[in-house]
Amino acid sequence: MNISGVNTIDVNARKPPLAKKTLGKEDFMNLLLNQLSHQDPLNPMDSREFTVQLTQFSSLEELNNINDTLSDVLAFQHSMQNATVTNLIGKQVRVSGSNVYLDDQADIIYQLADDASSVKILIHDPTGRIIRTENIGPHKAGDGSFLWDGRDELGNRMSEGNYTFEIEALDSSGNPVEVETMSSGNVTGIVFRDGVTYLVLDKARNVRLSDIQAVEE
Repeated sequence: MNISGVNTIDVNARKPPLAKKTLGKEDFMNLLLNQLSHQDPLNPMDSREFTVQLTQFSSLEELNNINDTLSDVLAFQHSMQNATVTNLIGKQVRVSGSNVYLDDQADIIYQLADDASSVKILIHDPTGRIIRTENIGPHKAGDGSFLWDGRDELGNRMSEGNYTFEIEALDSSGNPVEVETMSSGNVTGIVFRDGVTYLVLDKARNVRLSDIQAVEE
């Protein structure tokens, strides 16, 4: 018995190109014109359908114009922001976070949500090791600050650089009190990176504009 041959399938055959996922305004107009040119003169396109398609094209055009306008507005706003932020150079600013830069001394700032019966400050070196612990004692709700003299527990002078700190606050019942940590620094420069503007504090650390809590003279 003869068995007819089986046609083989070329698995490496070239795949057809993928269709475009979206239509631009030129594509839409070309399709509409092509549709009009091939319509039956004895049975023309329904006027209501034609009106709907023109409305869709008009909406597409308006959306494109709106996007272009928004892009221009955002670019203008960004340029104005960059021009304005240069006025901060040389000023002292307060920023959120638990980082602090030690030059000769460093100003540690915090804010308590409620009254605390005890407040303790722990300062860490760049490796995360605790080098200084300071017991502040009771503190009312609100702003507080501690001026670190740059020395560790043994009185040794620490080298200049970035350090971190944490605040431990407890109420009269021994429950934790919510604390917001901040620090201050002098704006020494501005960095533009990946479309984001950063302030350079004390020539050492970069902070976002959104981290600024206050500007001081």
